[in-house]
Amino acid sequence: MQSVNWLDLFGQVLQRLPLTLLMIVISLICALVLGFILALIRIKQIKVISPIVRIYLSFIRSTPLLLQLFLVYFALPQLLLLIHIDINHFSRLFFVILAFTLHTGAYLSEIIRAGYQSVDYHQIEAGLSIGLSYPRLLKEIIVPQALRNSIPNLTTQIIELVKDTSLAFTIGIIDMMGQVKLIIGNNYGLGMLEVYIVISIIYWIIALIIQGTFTLIDKRAQKPYRI
Repeated sequence: MQSVNWLDLFGQVLQRLPLTLLMIVISLICALVLGFILALIRIKQIKVISPIVRIYLSFIRSTPLLLQLFLVYFALPQLLLLIHIDINHFSRLFFVILAFTLHTGAYLSEIIRAGYQSVDYHQIEAGLSIGLSYPRLLKEIIVPQALRNSIPNLTTQIIELVKDTSLAFTIGIIDMMGQVKLIIGNNYGLGMLEVYIVISIIYWIIALIIQGTFTLIDKRAQKPYRI
């Protein structure tokens, strides 16, 4: 039996780590912005737009991410051609990030909304009673506590995003999982178990780093908050 060069396997897979991290970071930033907007629409119960947002959230929660990725990559360009907008020449990375943003943003909006609603309304009333404007109320009272209350769910969703990026290879992105498929293909399936062990360990380590980071943030945030 041929011995396995584990360091070489890790090295080959980690070559694509920067691309995976790029997808994670950009998708997360965009999803946070989208999630905040969607949450604000639902919190304020904006007429016409709020029901549309609820339908969008229901669709995202009820369909597989892989299907959403295919819809964005294959169907969206065809739909936009109907109004004479051609995005077929866009990079595959654009479609992947867009799909992950739309998916993760929907879940983050619910996390943000739940965090907002978890803030004791008496504290909001107290802020209003001393003359705080709504923007300052958000900054001084609502956002700090909402973020603190949302850390556990936020951590889980970021780890979910990390795992979701493994689907990018299905439309031709050679990230870490795409690299795994290439390695297995080039070796005609030999060493499949070892390669999957390597990629599993890498994803596990990334998840542990994220979890550890947010655990530290959560501990710091658990100090009693005063207005």
